Amino acid sequence: MSSAKKLTLGVILPPIPATDPALTVPAAARFAEELGLDGVWQGDHLAIGRPSLDLGVGLAAAAAATTRVRIGASVFVPAIRPLAWAAKLAASLQEVSGGRLVLGIGSGGGEAQWAAAGIPYAERGPRTDHALTLLPRLLSGETVLLPDEPGEPELDLAVRVPVPPFWVGNDSPPALRRAARLGQGWFPSLVSPDRVRAGRAQLAELAGDRPLPTIAVGAVSALGDEPGLADRHGIAEQISRAYQRSVAEVLSVPLTGTPAQAAEQLAAYREAGAEHIVCGFAGGAWRRQAELLAEAGRLLD
Repeated sequence: MSSAKKLTLGVILPPIPATDPALTVPAAARFAEELGLDGVWQGDHLAIGRPSLDLGVGLAAAAAATTRVRIGASVFVPAIRPLAWAAKLAASLQEVSGGRLVLGIGSGGGEAQWAAAGIPYAERGPRTDHALTLLPRLLSGETVLLPDEPGEPELDLAVRVPVPPFWVGNDSPPALRRAARLGQGWFPSLVSPDRVRAGRAQLAELAGDRPLPTIAVGAVSALGDEPGLADRHGIAEQISRAYQRSVAEVLSVPLTGTPAQAAEQLAAYREAGAEHIVCGFAGGAWRRQAELLAEAGRLLD
């Protein structure tokens, strides 16, 4: 398979507690880097009803254990924090990773998460726009005015780091507008290649004179033939229940089968305009799944 466009592959770090005690975050990050994968990613969760690492702790551990891979947030929710705290976290991760940070940006997580943070759920959209507007300026060392705060105070974090790329998550109309107007990337999850193609056309129209945002896709895979591994239809049913979408709509989303078959599926995303795939695993041993995904990537090249 060949194409003028490069498609890079990243992986979601394993959940905690790991089924394999040796599969710590640093060990998983090193393993992904040794396989030749492009990035290691973690979500940003506060109150989701299951254990999860703090985003900053997890990505800092991954950064310290690696030298090459992207260190990615899939996705960072800046609006759930005070702006200064969000900027401090991003600046710290950019510093300790040596400039390898990529910030997927989202405004989701469900009402319970926002309630746990003490932030009204209805404010998530405006707060996300506010963060996307001011975070790059803060990270580049500017003093910014906070017009939505009492007294309109100025904020200066006294930091200056290379501003990481901001990839706006989700496939909603507001997310597409944010990506086109404020972001450097569009980062939808669990979408088909056809939807990527349509979204790219929408981005081109919305971006106007701005550069077309890069397109990254959050994917899910279950490769190989491990015992008990879910098949494509089974994974699609899980997605359908979790996101209230029809099975038919999401049946083309899971990456399944052999590495060669996965490479064909990845090629469809590449031809639709995607440049990056960030993959979580829907079962099986994490190390083995990472190996099979890396093999699919080599076949794609």
